[in-house]
Amino acid sequence: MSAPVEFAVWAPLPERMRVQVDGAVHDMRRDDGGWWRAQVEASPEADYGYLIDDNDTPRPDPRSRRQPGGVHGLSRRFDPSAHEWGDDAWTGRPLAGGVVYEMHVGTFTPEGTLDAAIGRLGHLVRLGVDFVELLPVNGFNGTHNWGYDGVLWYAVQEEYGGPGAYQRFVDACHSQGLGVIQDVVYNHLGPSGNYLPEFFPINASGSANTWGNSINLSGPDSDEVRRYVIDNALMWLRDMHVDGLRLDAVHALVDERATHVLEEMAQEVDKLSVAVGRPLTLIAESDLNDPRMVTPRVAGGIGLTAQWSDDFHHSLHAVLTGEGQGYYSDFAEAGLGGLAKVLTGAFFHDGAWSSFRRRHHGRPVDTATLPGWKFLGYLQDHDQIGNRAVGDRISATLSPGLLAVGATLVLTSPFTPMLFMGEEWGATTPWQFFTSHPEPELGRATAEGRIGEFAEHGWDADVVPDPQDPETFTRSTLDWSELTREPHERLLAVHRSLLALRRAHPDLVDPDLTAVQVTWDDADRWLVVHRGSLRVVVNLAREPREIDLDRPVADVLFSTDELPTVDGDTVTLPAESAAVLSTR
Repeated sequence: MSAPVEFAVWAPLPERMRVQVDGAVHDMRRDDGGWWRAQVEASPEADYGYLIDDNDTPRPDPRSRRQPGGVHGLSRRFDPSAHEWGDDAWTGRPLAGGVVYEMHVGTFTPEGTLDAAIGRLGHLVRLGVDFVELLPVNGFNGTHNWGYDGVLWYAVQEEYGGPGAYQRFVDACHSQGLGVIQDVVYNHLGPSGNYLPEFFPINASGSANTWGNSINLSGPDSDEVRRYVIDNALMWLRDMHVDGLRLDAVHALVDERATHVLEEMAQEVDKLSVAVGRPLTLIAESDLNDPRMVTPRVAGGIGLTAQWSDDFHHSLHAVLTGEGQGYYSDFAEAGLGGLAKVLTGAFFHDGAWSSFRRRHHGRPVDTATLPGWKFLGYLQDHDQIGNRAVGDRISATLSPGLLAVGATLVLTSPFTPMLFMGEEWGATTPWQFFTSHPEPELGRATAEGRIGEFAEHGWDADVVPDPQDPETFTRSTLDWSELTREPHERLLAVHRSLLALRRAHPDLVDPDLTAVQVTWDDADRWLVVHRGSLRVVVNLAREPREIDLDRPVADVLFSTDELPTVDGDTVTLPAESAAVLSTR
């Protein structure tokens, strides 16, 4: 049934605006702030678009909630309040003490939809994680994509099921005790279907980053652009009942104002958290190594909840694999001492020289005031797999023993652990860089750019997957049949046991970085992490190692392999294994 509806769009750039609703065109009136409005009869699911100046091809709504015909098509009205939520008893959960599971909807299941992902939530519950972090789901051109080419930030990609399926997914997660974190991208827009510059000055003048034009956060007319960004963040948290946001590459947000857009966002999210009565989390991906990002505002920081720790990944990856090229060089040179530095101080580059950047980088973390849970620690994530030339997971390189060692160090660390989908069973499927740009020229440029990038580093062009080849996307889909085969079944059991151990022993979730001590021997390839009365003992060598501890062993709580031999305060670990011991 149709009813009067106000269509409104901020468009200070055009001289004339009309709105097309279900085929009928209506004139719009402009106010002094650059907003255009029209009162029009429309059905709850009316298709509509905006005609800019004398252009008779309608453009989608910049705040479109649904794009059934793709990012070039008409928008469709969507009422988020129409969903009958079943999560009234969900009070949320804080990030502290939790474990995050990173998931790409399109490759998590063969169907690649949110509804299909609901069918696999039981696996995550049995695994023992607390949050599902979805890679970006907003509207992009094509049928499959990592998600970082989005151009309609308020819409959910139709191939995933659209906004209705998204609400069902969040509801299902909450019913099973899982929080939801949504990855959002505010530092750039994708290359196809971005009509925002026709409406308003979304791009910063003369500023660009690795992925495209920078967003206009502090130039002329930036007040409403910032509103566009912050309103989007609030939409996910309020209308979609999401529990947190992961903010992509915040170091690429160019903001010259006294109050950074991230600080403004954190303030408004904190207010919303009070209003909805549940914790709301903001997690930054930041290359700055600046602890002020997660320092509370009362202490002069920006006030985000947490941030990813690439330094932990790099140090752990270098230790386990021996790789030392590119940004791994400093970490490989530091060896186990570098990993020890990160485990006790969060950052490796804390003002130290970075050979990859050819400059000093970062700032020390005040471990007396910032808890370890504010830093997400991981062995794998979408970038660290997908940005490798062939998208190979670390399971393609490491033995089952070392995979279990890596899992032990992540899940017993003082940080908030994060797993990438399939990591828990050592998935053999790669996770490659894939796109589906319909435009031949854009698709060709993407493929040639990818191949050329790795050719500069000595890779044979024939082995670098074509991101436009549909098989590249298909190959990246998880193979769930692996769960019941070895060595996958054993590694899954290791992850489940470690996650259960975290819940059972408060020492393993103690976020006090000043209480963490590490001893190691680079020559013999062993490391011991002190976690209260517990000792996480790791042998990276291909031979058994006898390790002297500081206190007598009371019990072996966990082992990745056969039980270690214990004699007082001396433990002998099998090759490429780890154990968690209680001490007297």
